Amino acid sequence: MSSSTSKEKTDSVEVADEKIAGYERDVSLEDDDDDEKPVFLNGEPVITTGRDVSRFAVDIRDDGDAALTFRSMCLGTLFAAMGATLCQIYLFKPVQMTVSTVFLLLLIYTVGNAWARFLPKRTWVLGTRMEGLAPVFHFINPGPFTLKEHVVASLVASTAAGGSSAVQNFAVQRLYYDTNVEATTAVLATFSTACFGYGLVGLLRPISVYPSEMVYWFNLPTVSVFQALHFDSAANVKRVKLFWTAFTAMFLYEIIPAYMFPILNGINVFCLSSQKASQRTVDVFTNLFGGTDGNEGLGLLSFSFDWQYIGSGYMSLPLIQQANSWIGYMFCYIILMGIYYSNAWNSLAFPMLSTSIFSSNGSVYHQSAVFGTNFQLNETALEFVGLPALTGSNAWSNLTQNLAIGGLIAHVVLFWGPYVKDSFRLAYRREQPDPHYQAMKKYSEAPWWWYVGLLVLSFFAGLVVVFKGQTTLPWWSYIVALILGAFVTPFSTLLFARMGNGVATNQLMKMVAGAINPGRPVANLYFSMWSHDVVSTSIALAGDLKMGQYLKIPPRVMFLTQVWGTILGAVINYVVMISVVDAQREILLSPTGTNVWSGQVPQSLNSAAVTWSLAKELYGFNGPYWTIPMSLVFGMVPTTIQWFIHKRWPKIGPVKVSSIMLPIIYQYSSWMSVGVNSTITSSIIVGLVSQLWLRKYHPGWYKKYNYILGGALDGGAQVMIFVLSFAVFGASGAERPFPNWAGNPAVGNVDYCNGNGALD
Repeated sequence: MSSSTSKEKTDSVEVADEKIAGYERDVSLEDDDDDEKPVFLNGEPVITTGRDVSRFAVDIRDDGDAALTFRSMCLGTLFAAMGATLCQIYLFKPVQMTVSTVFLLLLIYTVGNAWARFLPKRTWVLGTRMEGLAPVFHFINPGPFTLKEHVVASLVASTAAGGSSAVQNFAVQRLYYDTNVEATTAVLATFSTACFGYGLVGLLRPISVYPSEMVYWFNLPTVSVFQALHFDSAANVKRVKLFWTAFTAMFLYEIIPAYMFPILNGINVFCLSSQKASQRTVDVFTNLFGGTDGNEGLGLLSFSFDWQYIGSGYMSLPLIQQANSWIGYMFCYIILMGIYYSNAWNSLAFPMLSTSIFSSNGSVYHQSAVFGTNFQLNETALEFVGLPALTGSNAWSNLTQNLAIGGLIAHVVLFWGPYVKDSFRLAYRREQPDPHYQAMKKYSEAPWWWYVGLLVLSFFAGLVVVFKGQTTLPWWSYIVALILGAFVTPFSTLLFARMGNGVATNQLMKMVAGAINPGRPVANLYFSMWSHDVVSTSIALAGDLKMGQYLKIPPRVMFLTQVWGTILGAVINYVVMISVVDAQREILLSPTGTNVWSGQVPQSLNSAAVTWSLAKELYGFNGPYWTIPMSLVFGMVPTTIQWFIHKRWPKIGPVKVSSIMLPIIYQYSSWMSVGVNSTITSSIIVGLVSQLWLRKYHPGWYKKYNYILGGALDGGAQVMIFVLSFAVFGASGAERPFPNWAGNPAVGNVDYCNGNGALD
């Protein structure tokens, strides 16, 4: 090993404290909203800000090894199928989870090391008669499986999994409109959406990727695992040992709550104690305390022991974000119960929680009679069938999403506006003080025109779909959708990068689509795809670019990696979606679903598309839901007032006024309006243990082990869920339920809150 390499390897996360010398110089150049110096406890930094993460939690080391190799691209392509498959499976689950990159990287790590060890090497033939094959063997097996190869392969796979939300539109058409979208249309549309989002991300790198405060907190467990597996130091031995121990334990454990003992996903003493209560009491208890089955109830004080639904996000998200979300949770319990039992929006006529649309008598809405085979409104049929209705919880969810968007736009402009200007200025001068950005300056940057070219290519791919596909979307409406998505993307990306979560923009896009394409629900779906899905895809791809900066992947390699992953994802996600929809069609059409499968995502997309296509009747000032579009404006007002208070009193007691994130509070105040809700209490406990107790009082342990432990738990759980989905949950068509017993009851809800006809 060369002396320069030895020096790099000593500059690890374990001795990151030595980097403090440059901290005070750099801090003045970055975001001035949080300019405190780092806090130390027993000589260890307390990780609080993005600057702390860059300097103390993520190793700056770069070994300079090759990233783009035949092996890395081959492994990435092979495991893209697995990542995309899992992504689609989770979109049809009652709790929405992302595919952990840790899960994919572990499998790739195992196969990559086996590849390096067992496939022919150049050294095998040097000095022999077959020496002429040495270049071929080196091309296939260049030696030890390196960090950068590992990252590239993993990002190809995770990009294929992440660029798939547009495919849900085709699921909606297949389920609700009996339209089997052609594979060419689906692939081109998905490619167009994802690559347009990626083009936007490339142009926004100065504000969304380069600065230290753009952390993408969900990626930290993944970054920690990558470095622990490849940086061979004495300190990493313990981290790797903890990783494999926790991974194995979670893998073996997850089969218990996920399959054998599902009541462990939501143990609630109120549910268990209500077995002999009156029917009215049982109904109320089910609505408030039930939560293990899809759309059962709000899950108040339920305790979940199923890690697949808890996830490591709460070990990564900053405490400020989680504290704001807890305020939102509190409002959610109160408001949803208040809406239902006050009969607001005629709530008592429908299930308390559902994303389906209903007729006024409580039956599922007969939309095919209203829109017919050409997917356009039949006024005569509408007069006969009547207007569709939303559940109170769904209406409230739509309202809060618009509140959050209004609040987000106001917050970014008022609180973060100066930061945006400074970030562009620093990027133009290549003076961004983030140490990882500075370390990346030795690599050639991906030119701006690459991203502009990608935007142009994706634009014309989408235009082909508009003219040749079954979209009913006018070409000019397609252009409006792209412009709207491009406008919202920087706002949502900034919030996600800094706080770990964005806000749902789907309702805003549906609202605009309904206004310019009235009476066309399918056109509404595609408008949302080219606006909302551009935003969500941009966030995911921006997070990957940040991971590339942390792990020193050359920018041009990152560009090729993500484009290739996007192309793979467009094909694979479509195939998997068809498999699941055809195998589980009846459950996906059910308003409630089961504790294993749920159609809540396509249901929500369809109900929004149908109702917003009737925007004038439902959302006009004379309609029942007029407050929903108006909430976009309402959401801006409190944030504006907050900014004025902040300018006069930056701190009120110990609370910084700018740390109150109203968009996050709005978003979480409807968090339990759909799906499985029994995980909330457990997620709060995980957040408190990790982000308060460990981070504040045991910063050394937190810095070394917190993120890698989270990654290990995610990886173990998701590997088991992948196996169970195809072995027993019916993803391949044949379901094999576990025998019924007290922990897996044959009838009713799993947590024994059996109100609202659960035993019928």
